Amino acid sequence: MCEKECGHDDDDKKQLLRWLLIGVVAFIVAFLFVIFLFWLITKPTKPTFVLQDATLYAFNLSSVSAPSILTSNLQVTISSRNPNQRIGIYYEKVDVYASYRNQQITLPTMIPVTYQGHKDISVWSPFLYGDAVPLSPYVATSLSQDLNTGMVLVNIKVDGKIKWRVGTWISGKYGLNANCPAYLSFGEKSKGIAFATGAAIKYQFVQGCTVEV
Repeated sequence: MCEKECGHDDDDKKQLLRWLLIGVVAFIVAFLFVIFLFWLITKPTKPTFVLQDATLYAFNLSSVSAPSILTSNLQVTISSRNPNQRIGIYYEKVDVYASYRNQQITLPTMIPVTYQGHKDISVWSPFLYGDAVPLSPYVATSLSQDLNTGMVLVNIKVDGKIKWRVGTWISGKYGLNANCPAYLSFGEKSKGIAFATGAAIKYQFVQGCTVEV
């Protein structure tokens, strides 16, 4: 008699645990679905970037030995705007560097971890350094020609990871890539503002950047 009753009790406990597990799983699925639905409704829009200015302290090409080397030293001011009304953005492990014809010419400079609220604007002014960077023959020839014509296109790159925030929920990491073209003029064509000491030239841009997320 006890064996039947005990066995029946064990079956009831197993069934109760089974229904409890099903309920927990259903709750989790429903909760995730609500978050996903809210995510689709809000539709996060990628941030916008603007290159405001660049101050050039050094930009020297040396072709005395092979390969040619470039030493560059500049400070750039970049602003980023979050266009979303209900979504915040975390900027994590974001680097800024300069490149010329797809060759990186400065070391990456990491910007501070930043949280950007709804419709907020963040401004960064990192220094970019490239000391005696060897150039490929094609890049060195192109740069020499551009310097002779008095106009060099340098691309300021922003690479890193961002997270979206909706309420208390924070997404996983998404790749961020921004490309900001900076036209540097030299010689008679220079449109930069020279410092009184002659140690630097400042270029005003307010140039929009292409952004991929």
